[in-house]
Amino acid sequence: MQAVLNFPDLSPDVFSISVFGMEFALRWYALAYIVGILIAWRVALMALRRPGLWTDETPPMRPDQLEDLVTWIILGVILGGRLGFVLFYQPAYYLSHPLEILMVWQGGMAFHGGLLGVIIASYLYGKRNKIPLLSLADLVAHTVPPGLLLGRLANFSNAELWGRPSELPWAVIFPGSAAQDCPGVVAGMCARHPSQLYEAALEGLLLGALLIWLAYRRGAFQKPGLIMGVFLAGYGASRFLVEFFRQPDAQFITPGNPLGLAWHVGGYGLTMGQLLSLPMIALGLWFALRARRRS
Repeated sequence: MQAVLNFPDLSPDVFSISVFGMEFALRWYALAYIVGILIAWRVALMALRRPGLWTDETPPMRPDQLEDLVTWIILGVILGGRLGFVLFYQPAYYLSHPLEILMVWQGGMAFHGGLLGVIIASYLYGKRNKIPLLSLADLVAHTVPPGLLLGRLANFSNAELWGRPSELPWAVIFPGSAAQDCPGVVAGMCARHPSQLYEAALEGLLLGALLIWLAYRRGAFQKPGLIMGVFLAGYGASRFLVEFFRQPDAQFITPGNPLGLAWHVGGYGLTMGQLLSLPMIALGLWFALRARRRS
């Protein structure tokens, strides 16, 4: 067998404590959400405190308004992420088990749903407080990649959302019967693409660096809609690419559809992640080109 990597000895819990016989644990995924939101708040605050970045040296909102916006966004992330997972990935199951929709602690969040939740929350907050919506969208968008980076690293530490089987030198042998269910491969020897790390690099590091460079070196905040457009197109393109290496959700895999394509004709098609990413790419390019023309 070609040399691959064993999954490191990582626990899904940062730490756990026992109180009155009950176990309470802080999981890496929850920590990623918390730290990601804190980083986003500080990055946004830093941008608001630099008037020279904005058109007419006027930031779109006051720093004290940012704290209220963060509360709205947290609700948007949780509600949108959960409902997105329910509607996009397992609608039949949750229609049969509606009470489990509220059980977010059991897992099941969709980025595309969380993004829609953030967009709706930001839109409603901006309209309510008469904040320029495109500038508000730019402000929010350039803070998102650090959270994406942490979230994908948490996915890796949880040994979840792994990739398709691979024999590349950096392929990882993930634990668990599902990860080891590879046709023709002995259990315990199936290596897979660490697709979580691919996404962390593209969506978190690369896209984040690009947005910061545009904001602080190319005056992108003075072209309302540009940063948001680049974020949408950049995330969509990154996710579309990684889907070629990522193992699709089990409910899409059938004997006649081993690749787990959500839409296909004659064996060729797109995964659910790719289908959801195409509108993001198109909308992002439209906003970015529109912002450049208007500027």
